[in-house]
Amino acid sequence: MITVKKEGIILTTTDLDFENDGVLNPAVVKEGDIVHLFYRAVRMGNYSTIGHCKLDGPVNLAERMVTPFLLPQFDYENHGMEDPRIAKIGDTYYLSYIAFDGKDALGAVATSTDLQHFDKHGIIVPQITYAEFDELIKGNSNIIKRYRSDYSGADTIVMDKDLVFFPRRINGKLTFLHRIKPDIQITAVNSLGELTPEFWTNYLTHLADNIFLTPKYDHEIQYVGGGCPPVETAHGWLIIYHGVQCVAKGYEYSACAALFDLNDPQKEIARLPYPLFKPDQEFELAGDVDNVCFPTGTALFDDELYIYYGAGDDIIACASVSLSALLAELLLHSLSQTL
Repeated sequence: MITVKKEGIILTTTDLDFENDGVLNPAVVKEGDIVHLFYRAVRMGNYSTIGHCKLDGPVNLAERMVTPFLLPQFDYENHGMEDPRIAKIGDTYYLSYIAFDGKDALGAVATSTDLQHFDKHGIIVPQITYAEFDELIKGNSNIIKRYRSDYSGADTIVMDKDLVFFPRRINGKLTFLHRIKPDIQITAVNSLGELTPEFWTNYLTHLADNIFLTPKYDHEIQYVGGGCPPVETAHGWLIIYHGVQCVAKGYEYSACAALFDLNDPQKEIARLPYPLFKPDQEFELAGDVDNVCFPTGTALFDDELYIYYGAGDDIIACASVSLSALLAELLLHSLSQTL
């Protein structure tokens, strides 16, 4: 098994109004030896904004804003901007997050060229009810039973979360992951403007063709979701995602790892048959939500990959692993080796 080091807690709540109830699930950008964390900051009442801090090196806090970095501006996000991720594609940073209006939680995007000023592009995932979703996917007989298991009512909007962009265009297209339970789906477009209702109607009608990763092992059997932006390696795209299983005290969220083809990212090369790491520290086992390790960003220092994650759903922690060792371990579990 691969050795992962728990580096410990990176960031906790403060007495400031905007982050007095939780800090978690950061988007991560590395510039030289500086690591930017754009994190979900929660105030009492479960209202979320995006906070910002800088680390000097992978774990040492150097600067921290005392006001929110990004605030909700529109009705679709008036209860919060949650769980950000960030990827630089060309000269543009794509900050994806979950827009929450107090009822519906859906993937949205903002872009920047300087990490200071962001332009919001709104919700980019489908906005449909479960009844409409059921009608669209009825031709996908091989998967429909699994998707129906998480229905919340015919008139409820389908939750489409965990929006994560690949850090470059693949075959000329913007490519991103998103999650309608229980699988992770993949989407590729020339531009965000293509993501129209008509696009999503066709996409969902052929949903089975757009599945990226589906639960397989016990530690992820309930559902999976996108985690960190993919890391490009010589062996393929390293995908660090979260997997969920039911345990005696509810759900357990673990960090998981898999490898996918660089040019055909729906082609799975390998997957760890066990969690990369899971809750075993006190701050992971007990929190606003117990038993949570929720990875959302990475920073590479030489061969050491630092993985930043929400722990217990109320603080930010970090774990590290040798990238070369992780790739070697994954390749030991490649599909070609297991067939």
